[in-house]
Amino acid sequence: MQIYNTLTRKKEEFVPLNPGKVSMYVCGITAYDYCHIGHARSAVVFDVLVRYLRYTGLDVTFVRNFTDVDDKIINRANREGSDWTTIAETYIGAFYEDMDRLGILRADIEPKATEHIPEMITLCETLIAKDHAYATPSGDVYFRVRSYDGYGRLSGRNIEDLVSGARIEPGEEKEDPLDFALWKGAKPGEPSWPSPWGPGRPGWHIECSAMSERYLPLPFDIHGGGQDLSFPHHENELAQTEAATGGKFVRYWVHNGFVQINSEKMSKSLNNFVTIRDILANYLPEVLRFFLISKHYRSPLDYTADALDESERALKRIYLTKAAAEAHVAGTTWTAAALPAEIIVESTALEAKWDEAMADDLNTAAALGHVFVLMKIVNRILEDKVLKKSEAGRDLIRHALKLFERWGEVLGIFLMPSAEFLTRLKESRVVRKQIDTALIAERLQERQEARKAKDFTRSDAIRDELLAMGVTLQDTAAGMQWDVE
Repeated sequence: MQIYNTLTRKKEEFVPLNPGKVSMYVCGITAYDYCHIGHARSAVVFDVLVRYLRYTGLDVTFVRNFTDVDDKIINRANREGSDWTTIAETYIGAFYEDMDRLGILRADIEPKATEHIPEMITLCETLIAKDHAYATPSGDVYFRVRSYDGYGRLSGRNIEDLVSGARIEPGEEKEDPLDFALWKGAKPGEPSWPSPWGPGRPGWHIECSAMSERYLPLPFDIHGGGQDLSFPHHENELAQTEAATGGKFVRYWVHNGFVQINSEKMSKSLNNFVTIRDILANYLPEVLRFFLISKHYRSPLDYTADALDESERALKRIYLTKAAAEAHVAGTTWTAAALPAEIIVESTALEAKWDEAMADDLNTAAALGHVFVLMKIVNRILEDKVLKKSEAGRDLIRHALKLFERWGEVLGIFLMPSAEFLTRLKESRVVRKQIDTALIAERLQERQEARKAKDFTRSDAIRDELLAMGVTLQDTAAGMQWDVE
């Protein structure tokens, strides 16, 4: 597998430090609000990466943390007249609800910051002893950025450029504007823990260094997160950990790209902040997941209603093909007929192409392209009067269904029974488009009566009326069926 390493800015062959085993840490949420679509993208990307590595036979130890004490958590608690633990627990619970709906696998280890205060204090003490950090009279502890050679190499920033935009805020006791907090002295009304520098609480960056080292021997293989975390969070993690240990911290740094909303940066101030729950109120979770893997994970992803609708239509086409294939292989009398050579060649090469796409820096967009090729092969057989009844066609369709299942396990899609998905999709569209089902039933009855009376003008008018509402009709052996487009 080739994977893009943010630190070296190139794709590299992924070779785990310990053969057959992968150690992986991904930064989790700060639990103060509902998860937004940016959280969803990062969660899905690293979920697919874990699934793929396991698919290739590797034993993955996956750690994802929760920040459960932080300025944002404390501020929200104060605004709501609550306490910080209640806020953190509430939104950790909401995180699980959202991620379970998206089919995100639980991490093997899910540490919380407040459960690892002793490790953070020990790390601060080590950095102070090595003169990479210092305590202030008020009980803060800061990391000396200039004491670590190479600061800025992960994010590609020049330390002198950083200096020009940095300053010391009133009341801070930093030696240098670039220095960042490892430990914060206690303030009235805030949570605190005892330390050698007086009561206080950890800074954000120290948490992940302490927790990752606690569960994954250094250097561990993969550190992941959103592109927004590369600076300052991951830059500071890298500096403080390597300064403390004197060795390498992480072997491969992996970051997913930003999500934009209608080509603009997502921001509460712009009123374009979209939570997972906002989206799942109108769309099935699998539709959102499909959308999130439809672009390469490092590329920017532009969230629009049209893009989500297109993902929904694409996913429906795949499920319709699956449903038709499942029904066909379950009840057909087979004959001997050979498949055309081009179908054999294309279908045989497809598995290798899918594996190549996923091994090429987790290229899910290309992998989905191969899924659509598979869908076209199946539909070509089903639409051919001879091929669809042939034993060779049957065997290829059965193999295609196995591929949908196997690839779906890696991508986290196509896992729902086809009939159930199509039913739930119809229900979702009815709600989203505010379709009056009672009116539909009334019009269908009228159309049936018009057809019996051979009043085809009225029948066609009803069909056109429903079509204008986004409702399509289909006459089947089971009777007239309707769907929402």
